[in-house]
Amino acid sequence: MGRRKSHGSSKLKQVLSNNHALHAKKKEIAALCEKLFYLSSNPAYTNQLWENYLEISDVLEKVKKLEEMKTESSSRSQWIGQFTNWLNENGAKIDGVSITEFPGYDLGLRAERDFTENQLILEIPRNLIFSLDTAAPELASLQNDPLIQHMPQVALAIALLIERHKGNTKWKPYLDILPTNYSTVLYMTAADMIELKGSPTLEAALKQCRNIARQYSYFSRVFQNSDTPVSALLGSVFTFERYCWAVSTVMTRQNLIPSEDGARMVHALIPMWDICNYEEGRITTDFNGTWNKCECYSLRNFKRGEQIFISYGSRPNSDFFVHSGFVYMDNKEDAFKLRLGISKADSLQKERTELLERLGLPAVGEFLLKPGTEPISDSLLAFLRVFSMRKAELTHWLDSDKVLDLKHVDCALGTVVEENVRKFLLTRLKLLIANYPTTLSEDLELLKTSLPPIRKQTVQLRVTEKKILQGALEYVEQWIKS
Repeated sequence: MGRRKSHGSSKLKQVLSNNHALHAKKKEIAALCEKLFYLSSNPAYTNQLWENYLEISDVLEKVKKLEEMKTESSSRSQWIGQFTNWLNENGAKIDGVSITEFPGYDLGLRAERDFTENQLILEIPRNLIFSLDTAAPELASLQNDPLIQHMPQVALAIALLIERHKGNTKWKPYLDILPTNYSTVLYMTAADMIELKGSPTLEAALKQCRNIARQYSYFSRVFQNSDTPVSALLGSVFTFERYCWAVSTVMTRQNLIPSEDGARMVHALIPMWDICNYEEGRITTDFNGTWNKCECYSLRNFKRGEQIFISYGSRPNSDFFVHSGFVYMDNKEDAFKLRLGISKADSLQKERTELLERLGLPAVGEFLLKPGTEPISDSLLAFLRVFSMRKAELTHWLDSDKVLDLKHVDCALGTVVEENVRKFLLTRLKLLIANYPTTLSEDLELLKTSLPPIRKQTVQLRVTEKKILQGALEYVEQWIKS
């Protein structure tokens, strides 16, 4: 009898000890989330992004250890049969294509017959499209939450987590075939991130990581301190790594489709269509309101056995890198984002700002350098001309009714202004190229070696940026000689 009592007592002590440890762990995570929210929200850090990123990363490492996440890395290929059956059973038309692995791409769509340009490839009905209209009705309990209300991508990420952690969900075949991790900036370490030194994309990457850290710490508090169906579902399973997964899934796959009533556009994930990898070209996907389905047409001719590609739209590599986790090396729509501004200390700031407003240009903003034979955009040229003018020229153009001529290369301007524009560009371009720790030729040599995927991606980005800068520099040098 005595022994049984002792055994029961030790079991009770063990339970109490476990509960105490769990409570202590939750308390520690909550304290770290408070610190994280402060670090990622305080505007004082916006001018110290790198130091802020390192502090946030340090706190997140502690959070991840406490959350004890085990990397979920099951092979997506094992779920292909279950997924295609689910699509067919629910009205999708996917004849003539299959899902397969392609070197360097993970999964992609394979043509099982020849397709000609503009031929219909996929039809995905609305009931299979993952959106706030078709999934996670529990999210209605958070409809007044400011992040859920005003940030549809965030709401869609939370909806993904809700469906993933339900006991029974119709979306399981789709959720199973999604990647278990991504190559977005959220999966980069500080050692990966430092590879972007000198690149203007570094700032965008750091800000993205900061924003997601803030969102995670915010929702962690919401789910622990509120009594809603969402908190009941996610309170015990919401972790930073799971939130990164959900956010990356949305960032790399989201699309806009009309709502059921056609009154607004909603963010959505389109199963099967989102397995298509990117190729430059026109967008060949549309939503057919009459038949209530997404239709994807062939971008070009595809032969049987080839991988089928689609275009995600025209975007520079910096956007693809930060939000989609890849770099497209031959991107004709690529651009180098050059940040320029009129100083508040400039004695002619008022006149310059007024003239820029008439040109529809900001006094501080990003201007694009493009690849190809015309790297200097009309907007950049006009800004630099206003930036280089003296008082007499500013007065002249403020009184002129031909102010838009400033955007044209052959606009008649004083020699001094044009010389100043060229000298400024020459100096700035040389400085931007020198900001990178490596040269273009060194990066090209690196790409010939075997690199981890994320490291390769950062080197590819540097190469595309440096090629634009080099091309612009050669253009300006030629311009000066002419």
